[in-house]
Amino acid sequence: MSSAARRVLVTGASSGIGAATVRRLRAEGWRVVAAARRKDRLEALAEETGAEAFALDVTDDAAVEHLVEHLRATGGLDAVVNNAGGALGLDTVEAADVDGWRHMYELNVLGTLRVTQGVLPLLREAGGGDVLNVTSTAAHGAYEGGAGYTGVKHAERMLTTTLRWEIVGEPVRVIEISPGNVATEEFSLVRFGGDADRAAAVYDGYQPLVAEDVADAIWWTLSRPAHVNVDLMVVRPRAQAHNTKVARTGV
Repeated sequence: MSSAARRVLVTGASSGIGAATVRRLRAEGWRVVAAARRKDRLEALAEETGAEAFALDVTDDAAVEHLVEHLRATGGLDAVVNNAGGALGLDTVEAADVDGWRHMYELNVLGTLRVTQGVLPLLREAGGGDVLNVTSTAAHGAYEGGAGYTGVKHAERMLTTTLRWEIVGEPVRVIEISPGNVATEEFSLVRFGGDADRAAAVYDGYQPLVAEDVADAIWWTLSRPAHVNVDLMVVRPRAQAHNTKVARTGV
């Protein structure tokens, strides 16, 4: 597991935590395949960092199969960062949008499943590697209006934990990074349907995490010696004690 030679796939790489992770890993000299749906953003990131851009929709079986074929044909893989995901809405269970819940499940859970199933053989062929799933503190607690998102993140967390149990003894580490509130350019904006004021209010009155904080945690766990598995890292702003327990000033 020579760090300098590692090749890492990062999904959801066109913005936010994914793009910051690509930049962090490339700064360490790692080879990075940056995958996401928005090809224009990926190409700009690739030009900036020297990463390889690969257009990918993790909800598309054929697209994931094509990615795996490409990775195998171009040198294999040492690690995957399953970062693609997101939240939609903050509705009560009674008023929940079933289609929105279905989309979140496809993206956060089945997308992670598809990619993980596809790359596990590549990690084995490489003699070992890492599956790192970016979940959320939503995977570890409930809050009003959050049942859809906490539900899919709990499912992604169980996927991660169960995989670790199922392949124990193999030279493949399974890592979960669970960020709290992270101010990125799109997460809350997408969640609230483009309502910029409502999205900004999530981060009023305290210093949230930024994408680079999470990217640094991802790099650190991946760079540990091969015998060290960081099962779970929860990373929150200092001002956030729980999903909805945030110390705000001047608000």
